[in-house]
Amino acid sequence: MTTDNKHMPKRWRSPSPLVWILGVGFMAFFIQGVIAAEITIDRLVRGASNIVRFLGQALPPDFSRTGSIGWSMLETLNIAVVGVTVGCILSVPLALLAARNTSPNRLVHVVARFIISVSRTIPDLIWALIFVVTVGLGPLAGILAIIMDTIGFAARFFSERFEEVSDGPSNALTATGAGRLSVIFGAIIPESFASMTAVSLFSVEKAIRSAVTLGLVGAGGIGVELSTAMRLFRYDDAAAIILIILVAVIGFEQISSAIRRRIIGDQNPVG
Repeated sequence: MTTDNKHMPKRWRSPSPLVWILGVGFMAFFIQGVIAAEITIDRLVRGASNIVRFLGQALPPDFSRTGSIGWSMLETLNIAVVGVTVGCILSVPLALLAARNTSPNRLVHVVARFIISVSRTIPDLIWALIFVVTVGLGPLAGILAIIMDTIGFAARFFSERFEEVSDGPSNALTATGAGRLSVIFGAIIPESFASMTAVSLFSVEKAIRSAVTLGLVGAGGIGVELSTAMRLFRYDDAAAIILIILVAVIGFEQISSAIRRRIIGDQNPVG
């Protein structure tokens, strides 16, 4: 029985030199990362004991400041909803300019793609730091950061959805003498609306979690309360804040999922 590679099943053929190089490079990078992290049994044991001590001080949660925490959570929701709403509205024209089938020319397409890539590449926490420096502490910095983050997230998916739209309705409108804008608003956007709505809801879920983190750098919301509680070692307050965040995030995710299921049901009626 021959052992020549060319007579062996594909799954048993020897990897190419490039695959070996990439594999060895990945393993070297992984090992370097483990060494750089200084992972030791002693540190893990001490970390486990610290977690136990933290939980001992955090439980039971202290809900005596529920009113103040609730208003901060409301501010976080305001930051997320306002930021995502404005971001999604701005994402639509930007996505139309970035999509190949709706962009007026190649240059506009490239520039719009570049703007979307920049918005998506820079983390929301960096945007928050930039806007805290430019407009000061508070919710406005958080809203502006969420807007930029949403543009990077939503505009990309909007543009890809526009490019996936079937040519039938667009060609039918064009055949009747409809102009570019009429085709866009009469065929492309209506066919993409359900997907755009789902992406927008995902953006809100993402923004609520982001808004909590943005508060840690002074961009308003409940993150400020959580940061203060942790710095002052009021772990029972921190536990109450974390539970309120958890309830708010899970609650909105359930609402968002129900809306998406309703949209999918309307798009694909049974019978």
